[in-house]
Amino acid sequence: MTTCREILAWCDDILQTAQFKDYAPNGLQVEGAEKIEKIVAAVTASRAAVECAAQQGAQLLLVHHGMFWKSEPATITGWKKQRIATLLHHNINMVGYHLPLDAHPELGNNAQLAKLMDWQTDYTCGEQNLLNIGRLKTPKTVSELTAEIAQKLGRPPTVVGNPQQTVSRAAWCTGGAQGFFQTAIDEGAEIYVTGEISEAQYHLANETGTVFVSAGHHATERYGIQALARALQQKFGTEIYFFDEQNPA
Repeated sequence: MTTCREILAWCDDILQTAQFKDYAPNGLQVEGAEKIEKIVAAVTASRAAVECAAQQGAQLLLVHHGMFWKSEPATITGWKKQRIATLLHHNINMVGYHLPLDAHPELGNNAQLAKLMDWQTDYTCGEQNLLNIGRLKTPKTVSELTAEIAQKLGRPPTVVGNPQQTVSRAAWCTGGAQGFFQTAIDEGAEIYVTGEISEAQYHLANETGTVFVSAGHHATERYGIQALARALQQKFGTEIYFFDEQNPA
């Protein structure tokens, strides 16, 4: 049996959390039991994920999106109180890793999305090296690629661009990274894949010829947290369970 402290220390080392300037605390956000036998992993520390961890008898809920963000009020009321009350009642640790999990070259969301889609990463750049630049191993039309993304991620993406255009050089960053689109264009990407789209990206795509694909924030970030949980299982022998939600956003 391992301890929460050992898990936190290992994650901090592997994910190099100290190197990141983040919008949320990385690591332990709500303290629970010291001894860890079972981990529930989820994209977000939603109430459903918290309740799943309690039902599974887990001592640790491991997430990508925690509950404390710089832009939110500090008060613990309403929905936040309900989630935290359940964690405390069942003595469950809630541990979150945000940007460090996006960026890790093997376990990260960007790396895991590339692995799922069979894309080749050439280098990273942009803000905190979160933007991946690479290529499709086989050039595809936009229509072919977006059909493959829909099949593998389980949801149809929003696409701005010519469906008959053939693309090879790609850029991607999971989650809410639509703001990196201009950097992807500057790096010569023919297509950019992320999780969300805002109004401005429609015009940029049309006016530059770089295809923009919004494949879902949740859908693109399912894979890093699972990879991290599997790595913890391999390292410490803890039981793991992945909780997924059908979040369309």
